[in-house]
This record gives sequence, C-alpha cells and structure tokens, in this order.
Amino acid sequence: MQTAKSTSAIDPALRPEPVSFREAFLYWLKLGFISFGGPAGQISIMHQELVEKRRWISEHRFLHALNYTMVLPGPEAQQLATYIGWLMHGTRGGITAGVLFVLPSLFILMGLTWIYLEFGDVPAVAGILYGIKPAVTAIVVFAAWRIGSRTLRNNVLRAVAVLGFIAIYFFAIPFPYIVLAAASIGYVGSFFAPGKFTATGHHQQSKQSFGLALIDDDMPIPEHARFKWSRVIALALTGLLIWGTGMTLLTLAFGWQGTLPQMGWFFTKAALVTFGGAYAVLPYVYQGGVVEYNWLSAPQMIDGLALGETTPGPLIMVVAFVGFVGGWSKQIFGPELLPVAGVAGACVATLFTFLPSFLFILVGGPFIETTKHDIRLTAPLTAITAAVVGVVLNLAVFFAYHVLWPRGIDAGFE
Repeated sequence: MQTAKSTSAIDPALRPEPVSFREAFLYWLKLGFISFGGPAGQISIMHQELVEKRRWISEHRFLHALNYTMVLPGPEAQQLATYIGWLMHGTRGGITAGVLFVLPSLFILMGLTWIYLEFGDVPAVAGILYGIKPAVTAIVVFAAWRIGSRTLRNNVLRAVAVLGFIAIYFFAIPFPYIVLAAASIGYVGSFFAPGKFTATGHHQQSKQSFGLALIDDDMPIPEHARFKWSRVIALALTGLLIWGTGMTLLTLAFGWQGTLPQMGWFFTKAALVTFGGAYAVLPYVYQGGVVEYNWLSAPQMIDGLALGETTPGPLIMVVAFVGFVGGWSKQIFGPELLPVAGVAGACVATLFTFLPSFLFILVGGPFIETTKHDIRLTAPLTAITAAVVGVVLNLAVFFAYHVLWPRGIDAGFE
C-alpha cells in the first residue's frame, strides 16, 4: 500500500522521494512480465510509469536517453531500461534493469518454442500460428506509425524517414550507412536549422503536466554517472573478458565450426552491426539463421516472430527462438537431448546478443550524460531516430510479402 501511494499520489510541486534499490528492483521485475507490444509498446509503458506517474526521470532526460539507444545497435527498449536503471543506482542498477527486462521473456519463450517444435504439427497449434502471422504484420506497421508519430514532427525529419525507406527498400543499402548519412544530416542541420532537430518540441508543456522529477533537467550528473577513464576501461575490459571466456569455452568444447560457437560469433556480429533496434535486426538474423547457417526455415522464422510478439520482453528475443530451433535441428547433444540442445542454443544466442548492449550503456552512458544540452550531438541522434522509422516500415513490407504471398506473388495469383 505504501508503494502504491508513493507512486500514484505524488504532489507535482514536490520532487519525489529517492527510490530504494529494492523498490526499483520490484519495478524492473514487474516490467519484465508486462512489457508486451514490441519496442514502441515497451517504451510507451516506461514513459507512462517513469515519466508521467512515478516521475523518476524527466521527459527531456528520458528522450535524450531514448535517442541514444535509438542510434545503438540492439534492442532500444531494453537499453533504455538499462540506462535509466544505471542513472538511478549505478552499474548494479543498470545490470539489474537490463537483465530483468529479458529474463522472464527468455524462460517463457523457451517453453513456447519447445511446445512449438514438439507439437507444431498438431492442427490446432498450426492454426493458431497461421492466424497470428497477419496480426504480426499489422503490429509492425503500427510500430512504424507509433515511432513516427512521436519522432517525425516536421517535414525535414519526415524527409529523412522517406529517404531511409527508399535507401533500404529500393537500393538495399546497409543500415549502418543509412545511420551514418542520417547522422551527417543531423549534424549539418544543427548549424543551419537547429530547431528542426531538437529532441522534443513540447518539453515545457510536459514539465507542467508531470511536475518535478527525481532525475530532472536541472539535476547535476550523479557521481556514478560522471565520465572517468578508469571506470570506462574497467567496464570495457570486464565485458571483453566475459565475451572472450564464453567464446573460448564454447570453442574448446565444440570446435570453432560447432553450432554453439558459430551462434556466439554470429549473434555477437548481429549485436554490433544491426542498428535501428529490434525491427532492424530481424532481416539480418533472417539472412544468417535461415540462409547462411540453415538453423531454421523461413516459415519457422515468421512463426518465431509471432511467438516473440505474444510474449513480454524485447522483440529481439526472437534470437532465443532462433537459437533454440538451431540447437534442436542440429542435434548438438544427440537425438535424445533435443530440449537440452534447444535451451543451450537459446541461452548462447541471448548472452551474446545482449552483452554488447550492457557495455554500450555502462561505458557510453557517462559521455552521453555530458551532451544532454549540446544540439551538435543531439541533432544527429534525432535524425537517426527519424531514419529508423523508414527502416521499420521496410520491415513491415518485408513481412507482409512473406505472410500474404508465402510462395511468391506469382504463385499467389495462380
């Protein structure tokens, strides 16, 4: 009762009381179980809870962190939770928020994937999955609209989004190059039209609506969030040690060409090169998991996305589905231990996908905090966020094609 009162009846004229680590832990655990709706839905949930209701962070600081996570490769919603947890309680707060955002989804998705592989041929199960696929396409389209409605506030940003769509859909330009081009547009625009690339055009209205926040615009940077080379180097080396140890053990156990080491290597690359959040990573994972490594089929990939959309957690958790199916199909522990192989594949895929995300926040966060009022650095982030809208729309077209015409357009008209 005390917690409910402290988070729902706060005087807007007063700054909220400091939040204990235990209270934050319980919120991040709850978020891990209720974070449905893909990145757009999850970001909306965090905004309503943390900005509007609990006022743990101000609108401007929230959007500044969001723009940073948008430019990073990997899942922006999970990275945003990690960033806010880190701002509030340091490294342990960031790790706790990020892990709890993912952990419930991992266990739920592994269970559903086992059911899918064991009973997927049962007509009732197959019918459910077939019915979900068009809904998944609609969800992706809706995600593009939601992100665009919050981001594309003027014609310049709308043009950036259109150019991003044209570049990736018609010319198949890799997304990192689109990110670089959008960042360049934003940087140049910060000198000639800075008002077109601001993080938000309604900050003052938001401040009047929600009141003072625990982490407000005028609050100094917390001690643990200040940039220190010693801290940055220590965190970077720790992350590299975890990654190197994991890859070494997998290679010693299975050989470099083994399924699990190849999964570790592939999902590390996916985490580092797929900019634009969860929706942008899916075509890359599709190309690797289906075409290059044959861990699963194209219909299975769409089924995996359908399962991912129906479970809490970041949409990029579809990598756990890919890892589970890959471990199962390759029978890495023999035909008698298929579920164990699936669990191993899912855990390897999840670890190597999310490890870089923690490093991006814990290592890069202190630098980003020093730039929250520098238009020369926030403008490129805003332009990149606009380009992401075009990429998400491209993904919607990609899935619509494969769902509506699974055998190709020509076959669909036979």
